[in-house]
Amino acid sequence: MYTTSSLFLHTLAQVGITHAFVNWGSDHPALLEDLERQRVNHGDTVVEIITCPNEMAALSAAQAFVQVTNIPAAVIVHVDVGTQALAGAVHNASRGKVPILVFAGASPSTMEGELKGSRNEWIHWMQDVPDQPAIVRQYMRFTAQINAPENVPHLVRRALQIATSEPKGPVYLWARREVLEQEIDESLFNSPASLYRWPSIEPSALSPSAVNVIGDALAHASNPLIITSYIGRNPAAVAALEMLSRLMAIPIFVTCPSATNISLSHPFFVGVSFLAPGTHTPLLSTADVILIIDAEVPWIPMNKDNQGNFERPSDDARIFVIDSGDPLKDTIGMEHVAGVAELVCRASADVTLYQLLNSGRTGAATGFYARSKSIQAMHDAFIADMRNAETLASEPNVPYVPSRIFGALRTAVENKVPHPASTLYLNETISNYPLSWSHLHPDTPAGMLSSGGSALGWALGASIGAVIGGVSVGKGAGKVGYELVVSVVGDGTFLFGVPSSAFWMARRYETPFLTIVLNNGGWKSPKLSMMGVHPEGHGSKVTGNQLTVGFGPAMPDYVGIAIAATGGWAWGKRIAAGDPLEETMAEAVRIVVEERRCAIVECVLESI
Repeated sequence: MYTTSSLFLHTLAQVGITHAFVNWGSDHPALLEDLERQRVNHGDTVVEIITCPNEMAALSAAQAFVQVTNIPAAVIVHVDVGTQALAGAVHNASRGKVPILVFAGASPSTMEGELKGSRNEWIHWMQDVPDQPAIVRQYMRFTAQINAPENVPHLVRRALQIATSEPKGPVYLWARREVLEQEIDESLFNSPASLYRWPSIEPSALSPSAVNVIGDALAHASNPLIITSYIGRNPAAVAALEMLSRLMAIPIFVTCPSATNISLSHPFFVGVSFLAPGTHTPLLSTADVILIIDAEVPWIPMNKDNQGNFERPSDDARIFVIDSGDPLKDTIGMEHVAGVAELVCRASADVTLYQLLNSGRTGAATGFYARSKSIQAMHDAFIADMRNAETLASEPNVPYVPSRIFGALRTAVENKVPHPASTLYLNETISNYPLSWSHLHPDTPAGMLSSGGSALGWALGASIGAVIGGVSVGKGAGKVGYELVVSVVGDGTFLFGVPSSAFWMARRYETPFLTIVLNNGGWKSPKLSMMGVHPEGHGSKVTGNQLTVGFGPAMPDYVGIAIAATGGWAWGKRIAAGDPLEETMAEAVRIVVEERRCAIVECVLESI
């Protein structure tokens, strides 16, 4: 016997989805039944099922799987409540432009046994809401209801065609229980829809006039500047970016990164900022041509540097905005950059950069040699300042500073896993983002990721998805995937990540990763936000606990949570002032790489 559920799962496999991250409910009897039919008849399921005790962990794991493999994944949740429980991960998938197919069942619409799957539990009344997809519609690229089995092959393909076209992102399909239970003829497995390609939109290019205008501007600029945030999501664009920068002596500054956009050793990489006042590059205000390519927020208009000068371009600067999906940021209520730009272009970063490289202008850059020397000096100073901060000795009984911790972690990783491409960092350090994105910055593309959004709790679930994705990709190349996945989080982020569910998943699916918890005693970011508006107010004079952003005085046992959730499988240690930092980092890395177990190191920082 085959049902609509059989066809749905079959279609997922047909379109190339290999993994479904699931949280089952009362709307899924037909799916569960068909999966067992597949096991009985074929020994396995057509799509690998990853059980996730929490929905946000499920979507976070799926997001990282897609970020690593570039293959869409499925997430299956339970009616309206499971859709709600996806929580902030929906925001992250949308802002991170990650193609994921989210499917939810819905309460039956019949109640007297008219159809198989009719209401037979009291919750079917509680969970029957007026507009279930409205819960997530503004974050989805496409939403649709499956009303009949006949159009399942079409709807799934249509949804994925949209999800994988720029601007990429999640899509949402839903179906009532009776529809999922409907019996079908096997002939539907060979739907005409499967004969069509349903291709994603091809990458777009700059118009010839835009190539001429931007190319001429860069070639004749005295002080050009490139700003990016997520060009690293497109690996083909990274090499082109580095080449253009070298050939035209253009410095690259990264704001609010969510991917590794440039090699750390690139001589014209001059820094990273999350746009706190006084942290932008001084090159911004002196630049006469600025190329903003695949960037989120290149500057904040009201911010000033330490001398009281605005950190924004001069009024005379020529500004060009290029984005692969949404250069106008039309899903953001207010945006400022497109308003001051000379040109705003929707074009793929790799296509654009190679157009500029092939335009015949790269050998005619004004002031090339003098600028090269100056930018190289800025890069060298950027690296030297970081390395010096990592080696500063700690005072007795004073907690380690983040830069020292990051230096010890990076050294331990490099000593054990010398090939940079074998390590992946997942970064959700929030108030320590500027330091972590600098000190841990890999010297290889795709070496570090974050969620691309601002909803906290991504990294732990993402670690499971990244390990599974790395293994999935590695199978085709005869490899085991990443040797080491490192999740670096704050204590608040750790708790947002539903660690009991995430570490249970890690044990269940044997996805070892290293977690570094930076414990500053609570939520530092809300306190920093308050200080930014009320720098000398009442709240500036009190502790985090008094301000109700602290977790004290009874702090959670972060290591204990991970060990308990894995039934003792994980290894962990807490490091406070004076404890052996380098030795502990080395042992934690060894545990993951050699013993293939999770390891967690809690690093106690100065309390907020």
